[in-house]
Amino acid sequence: MKHIHMNIILIVLVMLLGCHTETPTIFSEAAMNDTFISLEGESVQFKDVIKQYEGRQIVIDVWATWCRDCIEGMPKVKKLQKKFPDVTFLFLSLDRKQELWKKGIDRFKIEGEHYYMQSDWDGPFGDFLDLDWIPRYMVVDAEGNIKLFKAIEADDKNIIEVLK
Repeated sequence: MKHIHMNIILIVLVMLLGCHTETPTIFSEAAMNDTFISLEGESVQFKDVIKQYEGRQIVIDVWATWCRDCIEGMPKVKKLQKKFPDVTFLFLSLDRKQELWKKGIDRFKIEGEHYYMQSDWDGPFGDFLDLDWIPRYMVVDAEGNIKLFKAIEADDKNIIEVLK
């Protein structure tokens, strides 16, 4: 009986340890085709958003004006912007209404590129990110590859390492 229990434990361990998920290094086709809204009110696919910044490093910040952690983290984002002035900061908003999003950009004086995630948490982009918390930061290199898939603090040492 003891031998059977050990075999079961071994099988369970192999299954758990063998099921590692790889961190994406490129955006999925569904995420690239997801549609966002520009500040001018135009509908634009994410692939066209990201293409504008080809040749530059990008920090993506998924946030919302109603998110206390997002707002409290903005001073850290602004420090990061000062430290890395050549990096594009792309803010993707999960606000409930576009008017609140636009007012929040002004109210909190957020400098960078801004888009509204009309597909929300459960859309193709949010699904690709496995979005479970905001703020959510990512770093994309000059070739469009994801160098850092997930950080929840703007002063995360991994963000700084990747941007150096």
